[in-house]
Amino acid sequence: MIDLYPHQNQPVERAGAALADARAAMILIHGRGATAESVLMLADEFGQPDVAYIAPQAAGNTWYPHSFLAPIQQNSPGISSGLQVIDDLIDQLKKVKISKDRIVLLGFSQGACLATEYAARNPKKYGGIVGLSGGLIGPDGTHRDYTGSFDQTPVFLGCSDVDFHIPLQRVNETAEVFERMEAKVTKRIYEGMGHTVNEDEVGFVREMLREL
Repeated sequence: MIDLYPHQNQPVERAGAALADARAAMILIHGRGATAESVLMLADEFGQPDVAYIAPQAAGNTWYPHSFLAPIQQNSPGISSGLQVIDDLIDQLKKVKISKDRIVLLGFSQGACLATEYAARNPKKYGGIVGLSGGLIGPDGTHRDYTGSFDQTPVFLGCSDVDFHIPLQRVNETAEVFERMEAKVTKRIYEGMGHTVNEDEVGFVREMLREL
């Protein structure tokens, strides 16, 4: 029997400020085979102690089984369950008076695909959206008929030009979609970097949080 909600009721790791005291919050989504604890290590790099950092854990350390370029139904219900995790966390933040314009969504790799897809399906004025080595989900030719506006939400997309997992064209397409939806997009493509996060990306996100 297929579990329709594989990622619900999984652990959520936290760092930084307590929610009651935080001026902002960041939801960090880990990549395939990684953990909430591993992506939460970025909080130390960002160096903003008055921000609450929240990192959900995927069941089996993987949000969905196949490439993000595969037909979406092949990655179901992992994708839908992962998107619901983000939605539930945002609802929890709203209950403690942290509105979307003070919430930053950040993901790396598989987590970046999930974070950008969630944002595109739920456009609002966010504190920021960060996709590190990732992009919108679905095969080439997927109709990107998302509706709504990001109202100049700052969006950062960083990726290598030779990432084995993330085609450069998908990063470009993701940037175009977010720009069409009225986000303020910064896209940085790093020559020969590979599938990782670099100091330039960390520095950009650090400034994003400072300005929030």
